[in-house]
Amino acid sequence: MGLLIVVIVLAYLLGSIPSGLIVGKVFYKTDIREHGSGNLGATNTFRTLGIKAGIVVTMADILKGTLATALPAILAVDMHPLLAGIFAVIGHTYPIFASFRGGKAVATSGGVILCYEPLLFITLVLAFFIGLYLTKYVSLSSMIAGIVGIIYVLISGFVDRWDPPLLIVITLLVSFVIYRHRTNIKRIMNKTEPKIKWL
Repeated sequence: MGLLIVVIVLAYLLGSIPSGLIVGKVFYKTDIREHGSGNLGATNTFRTLGIKAGIVVTMADILKGTLATALPAILAVDMHPLLAGIFAVIGHTYPIFASFRGGKAVATSGGVILCYEPLLFITLVLAFFIGLYLTKYVSLSSMIAGIVGIIYVLISGFVDRWDPPLLIVITLLVSFVIYRHRTNIKRIMNKTEPKIKWL
């Protein structure tokens, strides 16, 4: 039980590392919470600080989820890795190191999937960029990728084998991502959501 709690706490603390805030303040002397959407995630980093910073923050946020999901194996704890990953996502969204105001859970959720099911992660990335190419909305593309992920897991279950924990967790994560994007959904419907211009 002791090690189980350690993994949960470590996963949450890993997720709580505010990558966007750190990169912004250390390298750009900018608090990205005071710009753009005010969000600490990768999308606002791209918009506020540029492509290089956005890529670094995206990779860091993905890595948080990946490392947290690997903790049960690293520490030899009898705990499902996806459970540890969930706590990293909670940490990313409600980070103790940033007044509990974090990102929208997309990149860190992706990192969880990367550790547990790499092929699914690749599928999600492809779905995201196809969605981005077609719609030019980062938020909508993130949600599309999540829905594709659920479909992927369902098809895998019918074709190969069922993985109930993965199906439950990816459904929870996608539902949470959509919930976190509720204001974006309203802006998309009102046609006020910013579109990317580089793709």
